Amino acid sequence: MTADGDLERFRLHAEICKVLTDPKRLRLLHALRDGARTVGDLAAVLGIPLPNASQHLGVLRAAGLVDGRRERTSVRYRLAEPAILDACDIVGGIVDRRLQGRRALATGAPAIPNSTAGAAAPAAPAH
Repeated sequence: MTADGDLERFRLHAEICKVLTDPKRLRLLHALRDGARTVGDLAAVLGIPLPNASQHLGVLRAAGLVDGRRERTSVRYRLAEPAILDACDIVGGIVDRRLQGRRALATGAPAIPNSTAGAAAPAAPAH
């Protein structure tokens, strides 16, 4: 890839990451994991006002991560890029390990190492 193409790729990557910096937007993506939902349903699940849910969905839609289809008087949203949940799950695993480490520090229990949590043990060398 050319330097210009590489720069464009990383610029787009950064734009998507910026959209994911709001906890409500992450919660919206998570709420759409099992399928399409109306704005009203999403607002209720998150416990936020409908206009606030609509605003966050607009940001996710502009980023191409969700799309919506009008159904009578409401809009039903779905994931346009379901693979974004894989990325969220990876980061979620890192967050879980960090939270475990913080709890371990607070209680004096041994922490799980960051680099090996959830990973298989390396194979023993053959002799």
